[in-house]
Amino acid sequence: MDLFETIMFPFKWLVSAIMVGFHEGLSAVGMPAASGWTWTLSIIGLVLVIRAALIPVFLRQVNAQRRMRLLQPDLQKLQDKYRGKTDPLSRQAMAQEQMAIYKEHGTNPFSACLPLLIQMPFFFALFQVLSGISTARNQATGIGAMGRDQVAQFDEASIFGAPLSATLLHNAGGNPATVTILTIVMILTMTAAQFVTQKHIMATSMPEEATASPFMRQQKMLLYILPIVFGAGGIIFPIGVLIYWTVSNLWTMVQHRLVTDPRAPGPGGVPRPA
Repeated sequence: MDLFETIMFPFKWLVSAIMVGFHEGLSAVGMPAASGWTWTLSIIGLVLVIRAALIPVFLRQVNAQRRMRLLQPDLQKLQDKYRGKTDPLSRQAMAQEQMAIYKEHGTNPFSACLPLLIQMPFFFALFQVLSGISTARNQATGIGAMGRDQVAQFDEASIFGAPLSATLLHNAGGNPATVTILTIVMILTMTAAQFVTQKHIMATSMPEEATASPFMRQQKMLLYILPIVFGAGGIIFPIGVLIYWTVSNLWTMVQHRLVTDPRAPGPGGVPRPA
């Protein structure tokens, strides 16, 4: 087992254990154990657990975005102060003063990416689990917390005739047209949700006068780059992974709109009272 596999093992076990827990619960209330919809709801349950656990991190992200908006006038003054100065000493001094401003306001430009970064190990773990389903079944073994029988059930599970372990490039015995249509619909849905969310973050966290700031340029890059990255990656994602990422992006879009209120006074809106 290499270093990456060693690091990912606890995440793979936790992700598969949550899915198995939801699967057993749904089976206990009468849903067919081998049904693709039972496993789909188990994946959605995984999303709900992970995203609910990330709510405190999300609230910190929203507050960090508000502080980023508040410090934009200071950053603008700093840019004006060093405008036209390209020598190394000036650039170093500007970077130091910029970091001091971030520290004073208790934020940094990368705070908006924190929930995404925390999710990535779980996302990769789910990708490894679902991508390894067929191999595990052929070897008559389990994977993570999934037993041999559950691996076999998942490998045969499908929705609308598309296996949950299928990808756009490998349909795993499913209906090619159905796999293609379902994959494209989910890729479009998850990238659209990503775009709308990032657009809303920019609208509620940045003042109009900061449109030319480096932070704003960074946000504009993320606005277009992230949907492209996830859209391109969706080609190799199993349908089960696409279900996870689509539901997660929809959760983020709705959550951000519920927690931030752009009609409230003050920069960027405020968290709704609990």
